[in-house]
Amino acid sequence: MAPRPDKPSVVHFASLRARGPKENKIARLARLFDLAGFKKLAARQALAAVKVHFGELGNDTFVSPVLIRPLVEKLRQYGANPFLTDTATLYSGSRHNAVDHLRTATLHGFTPETAGAPVLMADGLRGNDWREVSIRRKHFQSVKIASGILDADSLLAVSHFKGHEMAGFGGAVKNLAMGCSPPAGKRDQHSPRFQVNREACIGCGHCLKVCPEGAVTLADQKAAIDKKVCVGCGECLTVCKPKAVSMDWATEIGPFTEKMVEYALGAVKNKKGRCGYVNFLVNVTPDCDCASWSDAPIVPDIGILASSDPVAIDKACLDLVNGQAGLKGSKLTCNLAPGEHKFQGLWRHTKGDLQLTYAEEIGLGTANYELVEI
Repeated sequence: MAPRPDKPSVVHFASLRARGPKENKIARLARLFDLAGFKKLAARQALAAVKVHFGELGNDTFVSPVLIRPLVEKLRQYGANPFLTDTATLYSGSRHNAVDHLRTATLHGFTPETAGAPVLMADGLRGNDWREVSIRRKHFQSVKIASGILDADSLLAVSHFKGHEMAGFGGAVKNLAMGCSPPAGKRDQHSPRFQVNREACIGCGHCLKVCPEGAVTLADQKAAIDKKVCVGCGECLTVCKPKAVSMDWATEIGPFTEKMVEYALGAVKNKKGRCGYVNFLVNVTPDCDCASWSDAPIVPDIGILASSDPVAIDKACLDLVNGQAGLKGSKLTCNLAPGEHKFQGLWRHTKGDLQLTYAEEIGLGTANYELVEI
């Protein structure tokens, strides 16, 4: 059940200013862990899942394993047995199965020596290890959640808060929804089906290369998408430079966003009181870390946040980002003034704020928060 709307959830915030060793990010992460009450995630010998994003090959703005380590060390200090985890992607790429995913994680520095814990893929070798979780909401009666997430005793979701071309922005809620579901669950959430504007298409073939289902064909230097084969992963949308790929944003983006939120609810349903969230407001890029590149940040680096409420922490992040002046020369070309909605300036067709209002409606958390700076 969600906190009462009149009772704010506490979100702890650490800025990035540091004038000594006791103020560096590693020290501040340890303080955030304790002040947020995350000791509750670390019962003796608890198998604690640290849900991270290892980043697609070519991306370099994922949360560094060096900054994951202090959180892992705190879990171990209080008696837990932590492991780093993620799930297979729906699209083809460097994380489509556990073997490729582990190789990518290793190349990005997520090893026991650096991050302090082993890496275990929560949904098995090919993304087939999952179970149904009953939620009984508007779009889904049940959702598919990776077994490694369900079987863990506690969950610490560490998220890089940034933009997203379909979700508007991605933080704790999206990390739970997409990150804790297997490819079959991601397919459930990605209900939109894409189409190609032939006049805008330049025939580069990038969409054909990334499509995991072979739904894209190329003829006469023009791409076409078979909607009966398309699973809606959106990777073609991401890689299409002339933006010839689109969908019916007016009717499809709302249900997509709500389905994502319902999956987030299913990911934590069996862990009441045993979840924690850390969001990094650094390198706030226009795109998800699933992209095989990292664009320039749209606002200055802000800080790190921690809370036991995924909705409150995402709302705090959104407000902090919107309170900044946008960086000139970035992809953000409008809504640059402090107070203007930065992600709507990037992706006008999205409904990112619906993540928060619908999450509150279905009981995932509250958008009413108290920001406590450490």
